[in-house]
Amino acid sequence: MAGNTGAVKKGPRGPGRTGPVWPTHVALILAVLIISTPLIFAVIKSTQASSVVISPNMLPGGSFFDNLSSIWVEAKLGRYMLNSTIVAICVTTGKTILALMAALAFVYFRFPLKGAAFTLVLLSLMLPTEVLIIALFDFVSRDLKWANTFAAIIVPFLASATGTFLFRQHFLNIPTSLADAARIDGCGPLRYLTHILIPMSWNTIGALAVIQFVYAWDQYIWPLVIVQQDDKQVVQVGLRKLIEVGGQTDWGAVMAGAIITMLPPLIVFTLLQEQFSRGFALSEDK
Repeated sequence: MAGNTGAVKKGPRGPGRTGPVWPTHVALILAVLIISTPLIFAVIKSTQASSVVISPNMLPGGSFFDNLSSIWVEAKLGRYMLNSTIVAICVTTGKTILALMAALAFVYFRFPLKGAAFTLVLLSLMLPTEVLIIALFDFVSRDLKWANTFAAIIVPFLASATGTFLFRQHFLNIPTSLADAARIDGCGPLRYLTHILIPMSWNTIGALAVIQFVYAWDQYIWPLVIVQQDDKQVVQVGLRKLIEVGGQTDWGAVMAGAIITMLPPLIVFTLLQEQFSRGFALSEDK
């Protein structure tokens, strides 16, 4: 008779599994806790009453909705969030459209000094808004008369060197035979962009949308300078106004406001996290 066939022979450990894995798990858990400590602190303090929030007490309270209601209407946090939502959506949409058209021109059109023009686009990445803020303020407020308007916060940020670079690199990986076939079929540049390139670029579009939405939502210095009317101000400046200088600050309300203002970017990232991951993935398919 055959030998015992019920015995199961253990195979060798997989690659890299030469020891216990619990130290790695412990290290990862500690790293997550350390990174999330500020968020955990803000969440706990946002639930505490004003008489408790400045104490070392780290037990959650039941005053979150009271803190939120005190700033949602009285401190105009709801209005500020609406303004930031409008600005972020407009900036994200405008940047995406202009970046797509610029990348289309750099990849599929021939014109003099194309390489030099693209180099200038990349060099603009080295010029943050803070460097140009004085000249930009004079141009927008004095020449364009756009002070205290949404246009002053939206239009100067519609051009995106980052988006142009991402879409250009993506379009370069698309076979040129596809563009030649579309040209033979009588497909114009804009039709080729809308019917072929955009459907093939949703991952890159999603990745750029996440970046630009968060960037537009977090604007602080430029809106603080160019907008003086509260009904046109953005949420980051509105949060700063909750912190009284030399007075009594309700830190519970401030923390509640900070938690609420984190939700829109978090929602956008959650909805587009798959496109965000695939948009920056380097694989043989791209």
